[in-house]
Amino acid sequence: MKAIVERIRAEGKNLGRGILKVDSFVNHQLDPALTVEMGQVFASRFAAAGVTGITKIITAEVSGIAPALTTGIALGVPVIYARKSRPITMPTGYFRAEAPSHTKGGIVDLIVSPEYLDASDRVLLIDDFLATGLTIDALASLVAECGATLCGIGCIIEKTFEGGRARLAHLGVPIVTLARVESMEGDEIVVVDPDDK
Repeated sequence: MKAIVERIRAEGKNLGRGILKVDSFVNHQLDPALTVEMGQVFASRFAAAGVTGITKIITAEVSGIAPALTTGIALGVPVIYARKSRPITMPTGYFRAEAPSHTKGGIVDLIVSPEYLDASDRVLLIDDFLATGLTIDALASLVAECGATLCGIGCIIEKTFEGGRARLAHLGVPIVTLARVESMEGDEIVVVDPDDK
């Protein structure tokens, strides 16, 4: 998606340790028009990949919520976000997985209520980044534990040099990314539009 590639080139910053700062339009401040466009592009690219009959979208709290929501709007389906801590309103018998967090610097919980995801659901997983793939793999395990069917994975930005796509190959679903960062060295961030390859 050219608009995201251009924003990364103009505003992205390499903070070291594999961390790409894109807070101005993804992780802290949102660009509403761009975020709506992301959801529309995810919906159309999954349709082009033959992914149909989606009933739910899942993401992780917090940064995946905006692109997941706009994808949910485009597809007309509910969005579930895995919580990082269990609220008192969530019933017992919830589903839980753990994943390392690049930005938090530790292990985070991912928790989903059985009230909102079950074996009848066909699920898209939408998140902000595909890096090592560990968080997405943990979310995919939650989908499987609920008995639901994972149908596709979509991420705004893929850091190809961290190997996440290969880690997720065992899931056997289409992976759609809107921008691919091929390397980050000092101030140089090499980013490409997947449509140009």
